[in-house]
Amino acid sequence: MTHLAVTASPSSVGMSEERLARLDTHLRSYVDDGRLPGWQVAVARHGEIVHASTYGYADVESDSLLQSDSLFRIFSMTKPITSVAAMMLWEEGKMELTDPVSKFIPAFADLKVWKRGSSTSFVLEPATEPMRVWHLLTHTSGLTYGFLMAHIVDEMYRKAGFEWSVPKGANLEEACAQLAALPLLFQPGSEWNYSVATDVLGRVVEVVSGKTLDEFFAERIFAPLQMVDTSFGAREDNGHRLASLYGMNPANRKAVSLKEFGAAALHKPKALLGGAGLVSTSADYMRFADMLRRGGVASPALGGERLLSPRTMSYMTKNHLPGNSDLAGFGRPISSETTYEGIGFGLGFSVTLDPVKAKMASSVGDFGWGGAASTAFTVDPVEDLVILFMTQLMPSSAHPLRPQVRQLVHQAIVD
Repeated sequence: MTHLAVTASPSSVGMSEERLARLDTHLRSYVDDGRLPGWQVAVARHGEIVHASTYGYADVESDSLLQSDSLFRIFSMTKPITSVAAMMLWEEGKMELTDPVSKFIPAFADLKVWKRGSSTSFVLEPATEPMRVWHLLTHTSGLTYGFLMAHIVDEMYRKAGFEWSVPKGANLEEACAQLAALPLLFQPGSEWNYSVATDVLGRVVEVVSGKTLDEFFAERIFAPLQMVDTSFGAREDNGHRLASLYGMNPANRKAVSLKEFGAAALHKPKALLGGAGLVSTSADYMRFADMLRRGGVASPALGGERLLSPRTMSYMTKNHLPGNSDLAGFGRPISSETTYEGIGFGLGFSVTLDPVKAKMASSVGDFGWGGAASTAFTVDPVEDLVILFMTQLMPSSAHPLRPQVRQLVHQAIVD
């Protein structure tokens, strides 16, 4: 089934249909005044989908409406899938979280760390400890992103061809070797910084499994979860279902077409990036999120295959930042995929530590992540709740969509 369909009434799971309607009313205003092209939102509680709605356009310029089975670029919502893949291999004893990355990618053996200077004249120092698999999963590796534009090392990434992707023509193996030659932003483990770490983790998955990342995903994750429309770039038979990509005009905050940039997702990329490469549907990603909610096992309706043990899922969704710090205390404030106050980070997910500090009526221990085109998902184990939001607007910080979606869902819980 490629369409997301309601399976139970809100009242049957302790939610108010009338209050859930506020979610659509609020989100429709973003399309009606031109700030968003279109959106999909889905809410599930106790494993039942109680709200699923679609509004607006897949392509504004052609008046093409968004469909329930439209494809979306999920960008960084690829990261939790790659993290699950890595932990599946960890469960098989094929690697340790403490393994040096250089065990799998030799280019990472002799890392240098930024100390001072400019992008053309600089001083580096040796890494005091190896970059480890754990650092990749927690974004404490010292790697960065070129598009962050927050540090001279980011500038060096852009000059080397790492801004929104990898140098032209490079595959994942080649891209990782080139990344290893660039300086780290900080000593591994000493800070949190959003980065290409999950792209490197994807290469670790390839080396350890002996399969390309798309093969591993397809066989080990997508098949048991029946994620039939999720792939690296849209398949040829699916291209017409891909929603167009938009950016925000800073002058009037309206959505403007990013057709040229968005066209890349119409084809399978040469570099299979574990941090950003997938396109998916709401129905597919809800199955993945539901598997996380169930503690690592697929729904019985899908055959009930176990991907991860409940203990592993529990471990992944604990805060792994030193001293139980939040991102505000341990992170560099540059990513917009999550707020920082009261939010920690696990193995591939942000984790709520303190809803009061986070200014959200959510639960301690809820977890999730988002993507650069304003997509997001949250799993709340306390309320047994999954929230999924899909749209195609960059950057994800353009509008406060994520906290608004969450507050409008939580205010509809009435049991």
